[in-house]
Amino acid sequence: MSSLADANVQSDLDIAPLLLPAQVLRNDAQAIKAAHELAQVARVQAARRDRQRKLPWSEIEQFTRSGLGSIAIPREYGGPQVSFVTLAEVFAIISAADPALGQIPQNQFGIINLILGSATEQQKKLLLQSVLEGWRIGNAGPERGTKDTLELKARITADGDDYVINGQKFYSTGALFAHWVAVKALNDDGKQVLAFVRRGTPGLRIVDDWSGFGQRTTASGTILLNNVRVDAGLVVDNWKINEKPNTQGAVSQLIQAAIDAGIARGAIDDAIEFVKTRARPWIDANVERASDDLYVIADIGKLKIELHAAEALLRKAGQVLDQVHAAPLTAESAARASIAVAEAKVLTTEISLLASEKLFELAGSRATLAEFNLDRHWRNARVHTLHDPVRWKYHAVGAWRLNGKLPARHSWI
Repeated sequence: MSSLADANVQSDLDIAPLLLPAQVLRNDAQAIKAAHELAQVARVQAARRDRQRKLPWSEIEQFTRSGLGSIAIPREYGGPQVSFVTLAEVFAIISAADPALGQIPQNQFGIINLILGSATEQQKKLLLQSVLEGWRIGNAGPERGTKDTLELKARITADGDDYVINGQKFYSTGALFAHWVAVKALNDDGKQVLAFVRRGTPGLRIVDDWSGFGQRTTASGTILLNNVRVDAGLVVDNWKINEKPNTQGAVSQLIQAAIDAGIARGAIDDAIEFVKTRARPWIDANVERASDDLYVIADIGKLKIELHAAEALLRKAGQVLDQVHAAPLTAESAARASIAVAEAKVLTTEISLLASEKLFELAGSRATLAEFNLDRHWRNARVHTLHDPVRWKYHAVGAWRLNGKLPARHSWI
């Protein structure tokens, strides 16, 4: 075989990221502290990473080594089991510094919740222990070219004692950074399963072709699966989660809302800093500094009030999830969690878009210069809030309050 052919073969081989030891945090305070420490580091080069599409490898490694990757694991499996209030605040803190860094591990926490809700006890012990040891889980669920986000073309078929997966995925956030790739596929019975594929498995290929104008450094691109073998013991029957009430959607959406709240925080902080240090006052204001303009002052006040309202509903949603998980889950309690999170998601979506756009009106033309890269806030908000349409949150809340209709059971409510 020629050297060129060797190079082509090598380029198609998937290589697992280095597995580094991770500590295990023990309480909520430690988790908040670790999030602030990571945010302080991540904020320094966030604008440059976005401009250059430079992936935040060292920051993700710090996320894992610090123990943040396992904060949602229950105590019975060796984790700290922080509150949902703390979980949301951790993601908001990190996302205020760099929302791409917040989004990369987002799916890991949704998948951990799926494991807890549908895996066998043996699978729970194996997979959760690996996360405690520093393994990261990436997403391989969504596909392009399907009728909707629930339709799957990927297939997993029995082959001897194991299984083989074929298909193609997109929006695969976290996969490039992961040690496990969690692949959704339909089995021979047409039921959805979640297969945990080890990185480096032959036939698995992860392509960093994400070209979205926002969340640029999430590597949320393509996964190719060509006769990828997976151990039967690593195939979770996640279809079982819908056989009983669950909070899968509420937990997933809580983290989504927290990321949007973080984007809003970052945009407002940058708007305040720019107005105070760089913006010029409008001539009719008759003031020496832009920060003394009465209209600017009022608008900053309004942004802060709306941010605090969104954050209050986010905390309330976390509290509801904590309450719901403290008792046997029912259809009513699961619905209550989904509605609480949906209400928070409405406000975090709206404030992230408003704050990231209002920044330019308050800071002025200079704020649009590429050297500041402040447009990343709006680009990130606009792209991340497209995960699911907020108009359907209004509908779900209205149907619940008006007619007592339970929301749908899927990952987007």
